[in-house]
Amino acid sequence: MIDWIPVVFVIFKLSMFSTCMFFAIKWHYDQGKKGGNPRAVLRAGGKVAAIFVLALLLLGLLTFTLVRTMGLDLAF
Repeated sequence: MIDWIPVVFVIFKLSMFSTCMFFAIKWHYDQGKKGGNPRAVLRAGGKVAAIFVLALLLLGLLTFTLVRTMGLDLAF
């Protein structure tokens, strides 16, 4: 009986992700048909991407500093 639990959960997860992705794509497609200023959308997307990259670099630097402070070995 316990062997079926991962199978059921994976099938459920795939079906939920598929359904959510379908509705997300449909919603974005419908929003795109409404119109709007494409330059504003590109500018906002660029800002979000830049903030994400900066946050990722800051997190990496913070992690590296914390690891060095704790004296962990970073050699491969």
